[in-house]
Amino acid sequence: MTEAAPHAVHLSDYAPYPFVIDGVELTFRLDPGRTRVISRIAFSPNPDGPGHSALQLDGERLKLIWARIDGAPVEPRITPEGLTCDVPTGSFVWEAEVEVDPAANTALEGLYMSNGMYCTQCEAQGFRRITYYPDRPDVMARFEVTIESDAPVRLSNGNPQEPDAQGRARWSDPWPKPAYLFALVAGNLTARSASFTTRSGREVALNVYVRPGDEDRCDYALDALIRSMRWDEEVYGREYDLDVFNIVAVDDFNMGAMENKGLNIFNSKYVLASPQTATDRDYEMIEGIIAHEYFHNWTGNRITCRDWFQLCLKEGLTVFRDQQFTGDMRSAPVKRIEDVLQLRARQFREDAGPLSHPVRPESYIEINNFYTATVYEKGAEVIGMLRRLVGAEAYDKALALYFDRHDGQACTIEDWLKVFEDATGRDLTQFKRWYTQSGTPHLRVLESWEDGTYSLHLQQQTPPTPGQPEKAPQVIPVAVGLLDPGGREVVPTRLLELTQAEQSFSFEGLSDRPVPSLLRGFSAPVVIERASTAQERALLLAHDTDPFNRWEAGRALAKELLVDMISNGTDPGDDYPGALGKVIEDEGLDPAFRALTLALPSEDDIAQTLKTAGITPDPMAVHEALNRLAVACARHLRAPLAALHDALAPNGPYTPDAEAAGRRSLRGAALGLLTRIDDGSRAEAQFAQADNMTEELGALTALLRAGKGHEQLAQFERKWSQDRLVMDKWFSVQVMLAAPREACEIADRLTAHPAFDWKNPNRFRAVLGGLAANHAGFHAPGGAAYALAADWLIRLDPVNPQTTARMSTMFETWRRYDADRQDMMRAALERLAAAPGVSRDTGEMVGRMLG
Repeated sequence: MTEAAPHAVHLSDYAPYPFVIDGVELTFRLDPGRTRVISRIAFSPNPDGPGHSALQLDGERLKLIWARIDGAPVEPRITPEGLTCDVPTGSFVWEAEVEVDPAANTALEGLYMSNGMYCTQCEAQGFRRITYYPDRPDVMARFEVTIESDAPVRLSNGNPQEPDAQGRARWSDPWPKPAYLFALVAGNLTARSASFTTRSGREVALNVYVRPGDEDRCDYALDALIRSMRWDEEVYGREYDLDVFNIVAVDDFNMGAMENKGLNIFNSKYVLASPQTATDRDYEMIEGIIAHEYFHNWTGNRITCRDWFQLCLKEGLTVFRDQQFTGDMRSAPVKRIEDVLQLRARQFREDAGPLSHPVRPESYIEINNFYTATVYEKGAEVIGMLRRLVGAEAYDKALALYFDRHDGQACTIEDWLKVFEDATGRDLTQFKRWYTQSGTPHLRVLESWEDGTYSLHLQQQTPPTPGQPEKAPQVIPVAVGLLDPGGREVVPTRLLELTQAEQSFSFEGLSDRPVPSLLRGFSAPVVIERASTAQERALLLAHDTDPFNRWEAGRALAKELLVDMISNGTDPGDDYPGALGKVIEDEGLDPAFRALTLALPSEDDIAQTLKTAGITPDPMAVHEALNRLAVACARHLRAPLAALHDALAPNGPYTPDAEAAGRRSLRGAALGLLTRIDDGSRAEAQFAQADNMTEELGALTALLRAGKGHEQLAQFERKWSQDRLVMDKWFSVQVMLAAPREACEIADRLTAHPAFDWKNPNRFRAVLGGLAANHAGFHAPGGAAYALAADWLIRLDPVNPQTTARMSTMFETWRRYDADRQDMMRAALERLAAAPGVSRDTGEMVGRMLG
């Protein structure tokens, strides 16, 4: 069966489904090649629907065995996208049996096999590959599931029931849910278990299921789950609502994790951790993703989205909640900096190119393509702005009203904003533009000083984006503080609300012209345009009371210096390294913050900065300038860096807590710089002595970035060849850190490695994603990396369209570069577009990139 011709779905075309579902009963007779799914679904007319119509059910790649309505056989009209059947005017029961082939399902959507285990992935539209059903989020129903299999573990949503007379596993979910939240897992699994007592005194059984042999790497995931449950009760007043909460680790998974009601399915890399196999970053990601999926229980499951255009309703809010959680568990300022780094690297890049779209899109061809940084990260920024504008207390009041008013419903952005209007009395008509307008606003800042009065003149302008040439002014919360010339704060943080295209704000009674600290805490996802001096930025770096802007000042100094080095061939000088030295030697600062300050901007960041300044970036020149600046910093700071590396050496068993992780982060940053100028012996010693993956991989990374460490790379492979997740790191790090002219050759060689399983998304991303992340290597002269990436994407697309489409975005900035590179990248995209049978997923993404 071929895929249906692509057609666009539009938000404006939404109509309620004609029926409501009074109950769903599913029976699974599991078999790798011939699984039978028997469904019994009770339908009744939807009083809010369009009136009587034929029954239309979604279905893809299904073999219909039989179908009945109220016990009588029927022969529905079947298409590649589903079926249509005439039905009675009142209530009726639909029954059907279908056959699916989990073993052949390499797309990893619907029911599929992963290393002998049955598992599912139904968001966004995977349930239609399991049985015929109205696969849309506004159709919610209670599910009863029976699983027939000889697998020792058989799981589904809700609460477990006693096995039936035939010994079949039974599950009952008392909460109505859309089909995208359905989940089933069956296989040879073992569990690490605990319990949690809710604030009302109910005992909840917690289980993390993994393959035998991995059970000793579940403890941190289980601990993160318990902390998430407790935090959601304390901060949002949300209590868990089932008797059991299960997590399953799956090796073959397209995404990070999925929040299926009561049965969260995770990519193994975001569950399994031990000090020897996982880095501090892995631990932090596990903590954050466990929390994210758990928080979805209320913001996504109990209250879901009416249609997929409202995806940001659940994802933006839940990302914001997991960011709050991580900030509370670790360091809020460091978390904020990390989130903004991600936003600028992924979402600002998205906004600046052909894939730009509003937080709530107006149309799509393949909904999988809108699981984007704009929906997730910018969606979270919109929630954060709303909280800043109304205040923390009003935000809490509005959220309580949201849960009370909409529990059990499928909602829209309009429902969400109406809650805030009712709770606070604010008119959010203009604020809604953050959901409907695409692009990153640019905030131009002018200033004046006269007779003790300092004035800020703010102008906002959002560049044209695909389909939106003209933009209306948005509500932009601008958090501002003022420092005097000596670095003393003379005006604490004040929130300015910019609502017009141009607006002025004044500060009176000042004795000296102040230095402004603008957009404190990154109070809005905008680009600041302000003429300032290096002396001002150095003052902010040394004295600003806002941690984010203190870091931002250092980042701005580095970017300005790098642009000057690239454009004018200047030397790095000593001013910037000297400013860094003052920060890293300040023991009163969080070590993790000091480590972030030591990190230079990425090559992609500098390329975009050059493009914004009207300069066509040369990736090789960007790479060389960053190397020169890193070497200059290392030479200038050799003594304090060496002292830091020595002083922060491990002095006890590994712990994953934020304080210990911060110390290791600063130690690793110091080592990375030192290894650029020494003989590598310090990093080699750390590699040999390391008793945890953070120290071991950190040393290997430092060596590879400095063009060393080939023997250590071979040792690493020998040591970890049997650990699939650690080997993902081995594949990735050598491609990402390869010299630009060697990166493509190394990636090509690794695709022939016996352990390269290109059908496994993690392994594919490790190599081809690693190549794309090596900015200069991907864009090296000759275009070999473009051709290699296109070859592999064309090969992967028929097997796994979702991963292919997401990874095709490595070409999204093709218009940024010189004519030769543009021609080669466009040729690669055109090859992808012309590939026989190109999927809807990939075809849409490539078409948007080509424009």
